[in-house]
Amino acid sequence: MNTPNYSLKAVEEFHSRFQKTPRVYRSPGRINLIGEHIDYNNGWVMPAGIDKETTFCFLENGTDSFRIYSINQQEQVSFMLENYNSITTSWAKFIIGVIDEFLKKGATIPGFDAVLEGNVPFGSGLSSSASLECAVAFGLNDQFNLGFSRIELAQLSQAAENNYVGVNCGIMDQFASVFSKENHVFKLDCDTLTFEYFPCDLGQYTLILANSLVHHSLADSEYNTRRLECESALQKLGKGKKINFRDLKKENLEEYRKHLTPIEFNRIQFVLEEIERVHDAASALQNQDFHKLGKLLYGSHNGLQHLYEVSCSELDFMVDFARNFEGILGSRMMGGGFGGCTINLIEESRSEDFIKELSEAYQTKFGIQPEFYPVKIGEGSSKVELESL
Repeated sequence: MNTPNYSLKAVEEFHSRFQKTPRVYRSPGRINLIGEHIDYNNGWVMPAGIDKETTFCFLENGTDSFRIYSINQQEQVSFMLENYNSITTSWAKFIIGVIDEFLKKGATIPGFDAVLEGNVPFGSGLSSSASLECAVAFGLNDQFNLGFSRIELAQLSQAAENNYVGVNCGIMDQFASVFSKENHVFKLDCDTLTFEYFPCDLGQYTLILANSLVHHSLADSEYNTRRLECESALQKLGKGKKINFRDLKKENLEEYRKHLTPIEFNRIQFVLEEIERVHDAASALQNQDFHKLGKLLYGSHNGLQHLYEVSCSELDFMVDFARNFEGILGSRMMGGGFGGCTINLIEESRSEDFIKELSEAYQTKFGIQPEFYPVKIGEGSSKVELESL
């Protein structure tokens, strides 16, 4: 695994600010090949960590104070355990949320100095927040010998985002950041947290992310609304008994329709179909049937656009462009929705033409120059040895 150069930048910044040598940890952002909005619905998802990540350099400082500097934001926050609730800086809340969850579990977190640096694009659907949370959680756990397992660290990082930041996300992002494996995707059961790795050898094809560079304000509120709509539908279908989506069958959809509002029915239909697509995608990868995988990506986007209603005109434009571009097998929006990236399965030989032509078309339509990221699948949370920098 190649250690990114920006880890060295973070170490140099730490030296400059605090005149000491830090401990260094990193954790990746993630893609989700398929299985969108399924983690909080306790279904199956298929994520992978990528080679864009957050570096967390820190060292105990022998005081009760915490001093944390973000290179990306060019901003420092300082606090003590007695007053961290007073910090309103948005990026700092992800770190404080992790500290807060450790404290709730009886861990002792001494004062430390820290520098953060990351290259996961914010608002892109690549989960910069989970990357940050997991780098911090993994680092504190390792350095202070707190004894939490990787699964517990993923759960703790999710709880930080749910309870402290206030985003009611599922487990997928944090789990992928902690557990990802180079050149593999994995199918995760978000109910049992069991998972299986699948080699992601795409042959003549590759994955390219197209970042719309829009992030509509609907995103966070509608994300929580979708979760409530699904919970309401399950309550009605359970008739007083707690059920989840694995208790439902796609062939019984018309029976379920009788008990739900039209919106709830659409949400249920999407979730059941998307779960089926995850299982089908696993088979497609095993059989190296990339045309089938591409059709599943398009099917996912159709459901996200029309049944789950979390897409937007910019993402739909990108996917429609891909449908008409020779050499692309599949495309869909990825992430929470209302902006961020599309993920595209494309012949590697056609990727440069795709980037050029979509850039021109998107710029003409929306006046925005999109960004593109070839996907390289990387390792989960780890310590960085300074000798490797």
